[in-house]
Amino acid sequence: MISSAFAHFGEEPPLVGYYGSGTIFLTHCNLRCVFCQNYDISHLGDGEVISVEQLAAIMLSLQKRGCHNINFVTPTHYVPQIVEALPLAIERGLRLPLVYNCGGYESLEVIKLLDGIFDIYMPDIKFLRPEHSERYCSAPDYPEVVREVLKEMHRQVGDLLLDERGIAYRGLLIRHLVMPNGVADTEEVMAFIARELSPHSYVNVMAQYRPLYKAYQFPEISRRITAEEYRAAVAAAEREGLHRGF
Repeated sequence: MISSAFAHFGEEPPLVGYYGSGTIFLTHCNLRCVFCQNYDISHLGDGEVISVEQLAAIMLSLQKRGCHNINFVTPTHYVPQIVEALPLAIERGLRLPLVYNCGGYESLEVIKLLDGIFDIYMPDIKFLRPEHSERYCSAPDYPEVVREVLKEMHRQVGDLLLDERGIAYRGLLIRHLVMPNGVADTEEVMAFIARELSPHSYVNVMAQYRPLYKAYQFPEISRRITAEEYRAAVAAAEREGLHRGF
């Protein structure tokens, strides 16, 4: 099931380039984040059923529009269908880099099987303390899982590589959403990225948190972040020597 497919200009600049990231929003999600920003898609399943052949046609259509990549949003639970569609699209001329845009809560076994298929991995790293991932995502093992998954992704594709136009064609791009009252474990996240992945990692320190979906039920995350909280997050990244991203 997909909810939409279009040239997206709101993604990270190395993906957007000049003509947009060819983004395919897949419905549902394997996490149950209480603050979900796309809850109508990820929780409510707002979308339509398509065939594998239609998925291949959508990829080719996005390429024809000039998009720089094919960006699968929340592909975790649709990996078999995506892999089945790829030969159909490739035989008809698909040549764009493939982006695996996920929440970081992946099967390590599956990610290993994808070695050589996806060019760019773009995972979130939401928390590194189990009490936070259990409270806000119902996934107490998220920290353990995301650490191993990101290590495997980095092993496969390395640091983010850009062409002469500044457009990404391979590598790891990490997202971290800053949340109120330090519940996103930002200092621990930046230390993990710099020390256990690479100090040259491309990291998007995101400031767009809003208390959506069920966040109002949790007083500590029922507001936007402050400018001071965001500056502290950026400072944490800089202290660890991270210098790529925004």
